[in-house]
Amino acid sequence: MLKVILGKKLGMSQIFDQEGKPLPVTMIEAGPCYVSAIRTKEKDGYSALQLGFGQAKRLTKPEEGRLKKVKIPTRLKYLREFRVDEKVLAKMKVGDQIDVSYFQVGDRVSITGVSKGKGFAGTIKRHGFARGPETHGSDHQRRPGSIGSMFPQRVVKGRKMAGHMGQERVTIKGLKVVSVLPERNIIMVKGAVPGSRKALLMIRGERKND
Repeated sequence: MLKVILGKKLGMSQIFDQEGKPLPVTMIEAGPCYVSAIRTKEKDGYSALQLGFGQAKRLTKPEEGRLKKVKIPTRLKYLREFRVDEKVLAKMKVGDQIDVSYFQVGDRVSITGVSKGKGFAGTIKRHGFARGPETHGSDHQRRPGSIGSMFPQRVVKGRKMAGHMGQERVTIKGLKVVSVLPERNIIMVKGAVPGSRKALLMIRGERKND
């Protein structure tokens, strides 16, 4: 069964399970999404489903013309592709609508988003380095230390150093769906997901749900 959708992070909250224990949950406004294009192996070399989500204020004329051609009633702000099996593609057509009713409580999903940007960060915050000694006149409390040896007399690729932190594409796997509210287009998953409020999220059901 097709379980892919785009959504917007609303924030975190908590609910209580049947035993009265609090569960941290992330609320996501998921869909409704429209199928804006279908990629096939014969034509494109791979099979995928392109979904559109959100309301854009304006689009370029080529984008607006393409959406009108496939009879999609809204200006889609985001377009993203999901790799799916050809058997699933055979059941879909351009213009179909996908909402949260495709998901059920207990499903496991993978959620992809862009993490919060932290700006320029040192090695302690960025990589978890240990702090240096703070007594006996030491002035190396937060310095990274040596970044190389006498040979090969250069900094090797991949060396952990200070630099830009966050603002990266991150996928969290195995998140459990704890609540689905179709009338409000809201899905709740247990735990945290990447990104700030209003961030775009790609939600995909895991194969073990099938």
